[in-house]
Amino acid sequence: MASLDEGWADPSRLYREGRRARMLLDAAREAAAEAVGCRADELVFTSSGTAAVHTGVAGALAGRRRVGRHLIVSAVEHSSVLHAAATHEAGGGTVTHMAVDRSGAVDPAAFAAALREDTALACLQSANHEVGTVQPVAAVAEACRAAGVPLLVDAAQSLGWGPVDGDWSLLTASAHKWGGPAGVGLLAVRKGVRFAVQGPADERESGRAAGFENLPAIVSAAASLRAVRDEAAQEAVRLRELTERIRVRVPELVPDVEVVGDAVRRLPGIVTFSCLYVDGETLLHALDREGFSVSSGSSCTSSTLTPSHVLKAMGVLSEGNVRISLPPEAAAEDVERFLEVLPGAVAAVREKLGAPTPTTVRQQDALVVDALGKLCPLPVIELAKVIGEVPVGGTVRVLADDEAARLDIPAWCEMRGQEYVGEEPADHGAAYVVRRVS
Repeated sequence: MASLDEGWADPSRLYREGRRARMLLDAAREAAAEAVGCRADELVFTSSGTAAVHTGVAGALAGRRRVGRHLIVSAVEHSSVLHAAATHEAGGGTVTHMAVDRSGAVDPAAFAAALREDTALACLQSANHEVGTVQPVAAVAEACRAAGVPLLVDAAQSLGWGPVDGDWSLLTASAHKWGGPAGVGLLAVRKGVRFAVQGPADERESGRAAGFENLPAIVSAAASLRAVRDEAAQEAVRLRELTERIRVRVPELVPDVEVVGDAVRRLPGIVTFSCLYVDGETLLHALDREGFSVSSGSSCTSSTLTPSHVLKAMGVLSEGNVRISLPPEAAAEDVERFLEVLPGAVAAVREKLGAPTPTTVRQQDALVVDALGKLCPLPVIELAKVIGEVPVGGTVRVLADDEAARLDIPAWCEMRGQEYVGEEPADHGAAYVVRRVS
C-alpha cells in the first residue's frame, strides 16, 4: 500500500517524493537479495523472468567474448534459455546441449567433461518446470568454478521454496512463479563476473534493465517472496504428501500410465504423468469440464503438433501428458476428487478416440503397419493392436509421418517390455522397427 501511495515518483530523482520511492525500491531489493542469497548491489529487477534470462545470457557471453564463444545448456532448459542459445548460435557462437537421464537430470561428471577452454558460459535450471526434477546445481557449479566458467541458474521454478545451493555466478527468477505479480523478474550477477550489458545504455538498475521501475509490482514481488518463504518448509511437507499420493495412485487407477520425473529429488507441488493411447488436448478439455485446470507437455496439441522438448530429451512417453501444479491452497479433498474423476476421463477419451483397424501387410516376414497421415497417439494404438499377431522374435515396421512417433514408439517399447530396433528410411515419413520380446 505504501508503494501505491508513495511510490509513484521517479526513484532516481532527489526531490522528497523521489527519495521516498528510492527507499521503497532499496528495501525491496534488500529483501529479494536476502531471499536469493546475494548482495543487494548484485541484484536488479527486470520486466520478466524471460527478460532476466536474455539479459543475463547475452551480458555474460559478451563479457567473456575474449575467452571464447562456447555456451553450454541442458536439453531441458526453459524455452527462454534455449531461445537465447539459438540466438547466440545464429550469431556464430557454438552451443552444447547436455543430455539428461529418464528422470530429467543432468550428469555432473558429463557436464564437467563438456567444459572447454573456450566455454564462456554454462546454464542449468535449478528445477524443471514440466516434471519437477531438481538438478544437481551444487555439483555442476563446483565443476564450473574449477574450470573458471560462470554458471547461470534459472531459479524461476524453485526460488519460492528456498535459495539455490552451490557457488553459482548468475541467477534469474520470475515473481509470478512464487505467486507474486506478473511483469517482475530478478537478475543477480555476482561480483567478479565479467558482464557487458547489450543494447542501448540505460541509467536504471545498474544499466542492466532499461525503463522506469514498476515500483508497486517490485515491492509486491519482494513482499510475496518473503511471505511464501516463511511458509515454505511447512507447505512443502503438505504438498509432497499430496503429490506422492497422485504419483502412487494414478498408475493403480489408470492402466498404461507412465509417471515421469525424479521420484525423490523433485519440487513439492509438481507431478507429471503420460497416458498411452490418449490425445492430450482432449484429456485436458475433459478434465477442465470437471473443474480441474491442468497443463500438458504433450506432443498432441493443435497449436504445434510437436513433442515437449523436455519429455523428448528424457526419452519418456509424450502422448496423453498431464502436468499438475498444486497451488498453496490445494486441499486433500481436491486431490481425492481428481483421482475419482481421472479414470473415467481417460477411459472416455480412449473410447472416443477409438482404435481404428490398422492397415497391415506382410513384408519379408515382418508385419507392416501403415499409420501414415495419422497423428499421435494413433500410430502407437495401431502398433499395440497388432503386436500380439507377431511371433516372439518377429518384428513390426510402423510407417508414420507424425513427428511424435519418433519419441512415443520407443517410449511404448520401454513401457511394454518390447525391443525398439530403430528407425529406417521410408518413401514417406519413417519406418519404426519393433521386435516382439514377449
